Amino acid sequence: MYRREWLFWLGCAAIAAGVLLHLPMLAEAHRMGNHLSGMGADPPMIWGMALIGLGVPAAIVGALPRRTARHDAQTGTQYEAGDQTPLNRWHAATLLVLTFALIIDVMKPATLGFVLPGLSREYGIPRSIAALLPFTALIGTTVGSFVWGWLADVYGRRVSIMLSTILFVSTSICGAMPSFELNLLMCFLMGASAGGMLPVAYTLLAEIMPPQHRSWVLVLVGGSGLVGGYLAASATAHAFEPQFGWRFLWLQGFPTGLALLALARFIPESPRFLAEQGKTAELERSFKRFGIVRRTRETPQQEAATPIHGQRSLTAALVITALAWSFVNFGLLLWLPSDLQERGFSSELASGILARSSLIALPTVAVCAWLYSRWSSKWTLVGTIAMTLVGLIGAVLPADLLRWQPLLVAVVAMLIVGANGVIAVLLPYAAENYPLGTRGRATGLIAGSSKFGGVAVQGLAFLGLLPTLGGAALAVAVPVAASALLLAWSGRETRGRSLRELELAST
Repeated sequence: MYRREWLFWLGCAAIAAGVLLHLPMLAEAHRMGNHLSGMGADPPMIWGMALIGLGVPAAIVGALPRRTARHDAQTGTQYEAGDQTPLNRWHAATLLVLTFALIIDVMKPATLGFVLPGLSREYGIPRSIAALLPFTALIGTTVGSFVWGWLADVYGRRVSIMLSTILFVSTSICGAMPSFELNLLMCFLMGASAGGMLPVAYTLLAEIMPPQHRSWVLVLVGGSGLVGGYLAASATAHAFEPQFGWRFLWLQGFPTGLALLALARFIPESPRFLAEQGKTAELERSFKRFGIVRRTRETPQQEAATPIHGQRSLTAALVITALAWSFVNFGLLLWLPSDLQERGFSSELASGILARSSLIALPTVAVCAWLYSRWSSKWTLVGTIAMTLVGLIGAVLPADLLRWQPLLVAVVAMLIVGANGVIAVLLPYAAENYPLGTRGRATGLIAGSSKFGGVAVQGLAFLGLLPTLGGAALAVAVPVAASALLLAWSGRETRGRSLRELELAST
């Protein structure tokens, strides 16, 4: 499977041993109220860092294939799941494992909010300085989306996921760092390691799922990973933080990452990469397990009959959509509780309004999956953007009007439902619209753009330039409207079309 499989697993063992050697220092800190601030590194921790430093490059060298994939927009497009291939146990296993991977990806940034209060108290720093932690983590996830998407196009989808996982395991020692500066460094690396899981998982699923199931699977798996990540983060914080402190929340990356490595046999490589790298035995297994077939090339007349759309216009539309969503999600929805209180609502009432709106938004993922696969992929995305736009317009209504609770709940619900719907279908739509040679990096670009808003909002907070909710909503409404118009013009329908057909239309 690997060029030096033994070296990969030896590197993983060294990383695991290195993380375990950090536990004695954490156990000592637990006896002192879970405080490590100001403590020096003990010998086991030093040896552990050395093992991780040796294990990471060893695992990377062991994981890389003999040959990189040298393809263009049309290379390898003949390998695809058959049109009428049913879902079987191998599909189900892959879906479960990749959903677990997405939960890990979402869980880490979701943990940031639970970490900040304890971190501020232990290091004795104001919340404004502690906010550097989510700032660096979000920069890491943004960078990671670009880097791992590129790696997925060059070395393969499975390899990219495996490398991301081993780095994620190695950076779980963030919880054992005695100084705030080291926490910042490790948190950036942790964000970078996990940030690419989302686009690469979408890319791989798009290439192994049968066309008749691809649409709803992509949306449902992504939405389940998103919800599961936030639930896992909050459940872990509730169960362990009171007794073991905030540092334990970072260490959860160790067992979850090892579990994902143990399940690696259920993560296949894209058949097209296997063919290009000469791995015929694995390619045959993919044929049998996932119903992969080798299609004959269409005639020029058939290719000419396929509509051709401008990839640049589509990419611009998707990037603008991702950026606008990130400002809504990381800006407007984060400012909403404090803005409601400034409008005269009590904190309990503000929380109740958000809770009721969130309950209305809970079925969003299932509805989007059904619409995306049964009605239209393009217009489902445009529709969720339009719903977000309606919510933004509602947010700029006069304060006197918004004091009427039913109207306020409707506005907040539109924002939450629209935002959840956009992110549920945006990356699946992107993964379907790009050819093999650029699918990973294109999806990574859009995923990174969807996180950039968090970086920008944190930067504005440091500068004291946060706008009012109404002003921010008005500013974001312009790119949201532009993205809806661009997608309506340059987007294309992917529902029911094979990747082969879509890729020919892209060239």
